[in-house]
Amino acid sequence: MLRLNNLKLPLEATSTHIKNAAADKMHCAPQDMQNFKISKKSVDARNKNNVHFVYSIDCEVAKNILPDKDIEFLPEEKNLCFKIKDDGVRPIVVGSGPAGMFAGLALAEAGLRPIIIERGDEVDMRRRKVDYFWQNGILDDESNVQFGEGGAGTFSDGKLMTGIKKDKFTRKVMQEFYAAGAPAEILYLAKPHIGTDNLRRVVRNIRQKIIGLGGEYRFKSKLAGLKIAAEKLQAVQIEHAGQVYELAANRLFLAIGHSARDTFEMLHQSGIYMTSKPFAVGVRIEHEQKMINTAQYGYKFANSPYLGAADYKLAVHLPNGRSAYTFCMCPGGSVVAAASEKGRVVTNGMSEFARDKVNANAALLVGVDERDFGQDSPLSGMYWQRKLEEKAFIVGGNNYYAPSQLVGDFLQNKSSRKGGDVEPSYRPGVAWGNLNAVLPPVIIETMQAGIVEMAKKLHGFDCYDAVLTGVETRSSSPVRIVRDETMQCNVRGIFPCGEGAGYAGGITSSAADALKTVYSLNVD
Repeated sequence: MLRLNNLKLPLEATSTHIKNAAADKMHCAPQDMQNFKISKKSVDARNKNNVHFVYSIDCEVAKNILPDKDIEFLPEEKNLCFKIKDDGVRPIVVGSGPAGMFAGLALAEAGLRPIIIERGDEVDMRRRKVDYFWQNGILDDESNVQFGEGGAGTFSDGKLMTGIKKDKFTRKVMQEFYAAGAPAEILYLAKPHIGTDNLRRVVRNIRQKIIGLGGEYRFKSKLAGLKIAAEKLQAVQIEHAGQVYELAANRLFLAIGHSARDTFEMLHQSGIYMTSKPFAVGVRIEHEQKMINTAQYGYKFANSPYLGAADYKLAVHLPNGRSAYTFCMCPGGSVVAAASEKGRVVTNGMSEFARDKVNANAALLVGVDERDFGQDSPLSGMYWQRKLEEKAFIVGGNNYYAPSQLVGDFLQNKSSRKGGDVEPSYRPGVAWGNLNAVLPPVIIETMQAGIVEMAKKLHGFDCYDAVLTGVETRSSSPVRIVRDETMQCNVRGIFPCGEGAGYAGGITSSAADALKTVYSLNVD
């Protein structure tokens, strides 16, 4: 198997054009190429007069091909298999986000019939409750944007790109998502995404696969306690419908997500070692998508049907020693209410697969650490997050409206009285005002300087009528549950994994981390 890299073609190139161009570059006939597939496709928009696609192509060729700087031989890929000893005690997975789903799937493939505990609802009922919250401002604090089947990623853009090494674990994640109904393009796009609409179907299908392999889901069930003896896990306590029951357990996979604050507290009280970790806070920034398209692709290609909605990723290091950056950019999407606790406001971003909404949004974040939230407890960062969210709730009007401000007013340190050309997409609604009333001065100052610098990289980023909506506090976990080389914490039999445990950031890396954790149990 060979891989041809750096194949540059016009946006309108068809599959036939791609194969013919690849054959020319490899000095063979198209019919000599077998098992032909696109392994990567990305946009090169550096020259706004010549925006084009760049491909990598995999194929087998029935002749000798001399490798050059753009041609490489590929090693044989082997399927990831899980062979784990069955000791008769069913493993338990807590959480059914990306980490929980893939831990459950790997355990089920090994024949261990895992029990998956999820505090929220199955994905369809969860969607109905989230919609009701967005329309009416009435929150179910056990089934919401953070809690429920699919995890927080279900209500996002469904991005699958990751900064971690592409290996057998990430390949397994992509293959399973595709098999569960994700678009085929996730297997080769440089920036793959599923979209919140497709994610619901994918999550449902993965659940059915796990059940078909002998696994079991228990929804509206929450981890309430641990039974530990001699630093080994003996059992777990599960709360369901107001009652608590016990399950024998000697392998517990903690895939609890970054927002399970009551669970973090229970684990800390139970003697599980954890530390605070740096994270980031800020707001969502919202522009019209057509402006982003023009800034990224130029006037000539801004409306190309081959490109779709443009994205961006920006980061700046500032004289005050802080950094500001954009995160989880959602082209053609919406800013959404993402609270999981009553009396608190949290924002996030979401796009459907088509990315066809009027606005683009992204988190505009500033890194924070113990300088900001202190070091009294491993949970100090978590409590600090909560205080910011409480302020946002009060400033927003005590009804889950989010505090909002125009970028132009924000840069001039004055309150906004009304919106401009960019209509905020956050529901149930926004309360115009001044974000100084919510975020600490150092965060405000860093975001202000960051916007000015980012506008030098992305024209229009600082446009007056762009909207800032806050607060964004859940970009990553504020704690890390300490684990060793065996992937266990200080209590034997407990395996923290995924974003909530502090070892991943995003859908793909969380799922891959869970697979790696389960794989650590493999026997020869």
